[in-house]
Amino acid sequence: MKIIAHIHTAFPTKFGIPRQSGLVPTLHGEIVFVPEYRNPDALRGLEGYSHLWLIWEFSERRDTDKWSPTVRPPRLGGNRRMGVFATRSPNRPNPIGLSSVVLERIEYTENRGPVLHVRGADLLDGTPIYDIKPYLSFTDSHPDARGGFADEKKDDMLHVECDDALLEPFSDDDRQALLELLSEDPRPSYQEDPFRIYGMEYAGFEVQFQVSDQERALYVLRIMRITEKN
Repeated sequence: MKIIAHIHTAFPTKFGIPRQSGLVPTLHGEIVFVPEYRNPDALRGLEGYSHLWLIWEFSERRDTDKWSPTVRPPRLGGNRRMGVFATRSPNRPNPIGLSSVVLERIEYTENRGPVLHVRGADLLDGTPIYDIKPYLSFTDSHPDARGGFADEKKDDMLHVECDDALLEPFSDDDRQALLELLSEDPRPSYQEDPFRIYGMEYAGFEVQFQVSDQERALYVLRIMRITEKN
């Protein structure tokens, strides 16, 4: 398959990326096509849709020739195994991801060609995209669908405590997205050390925090520019 575009997001590393698309609807991303596919005619009519499907590659996955029939889903705390095809784990026979995002607008630029501004993406910065398809509500939406084991902890969110002064470097949109992201508990599912300080890179900053599982609260300790840290 051919790579048609790359998405640019606030996540230079995997840690902290939402576990599913749409969980943090305010997260912004830009989809930039590779030169071969920068023909505006290919997007004719796309502006009429509010949501898109992205088909993309788990580009950071290692050992692509290996796969396991069972994986440990984060939703289950990382200590129960499920069949790989009952999960959205990257450790699959083909490292292909699927995300539903909001199409905010299409920008036509001189240097980069058409750029799609989207929200709600769960992708690493630079992720290659294989295809873009319109989301059709009359056929793609199934409100009564069962969510299997993924429904078990879908409302298990954290209360975020953060000094307003720490958030000053961010725009209003980035600030709201960061708080929503932290409330989703970005820690690896197998780590619940109340004294551990976690560091998450987001939009050019490192966000350091601790979590109290007893209080179901996340406390932001420091926010530093990556350049200052180095």
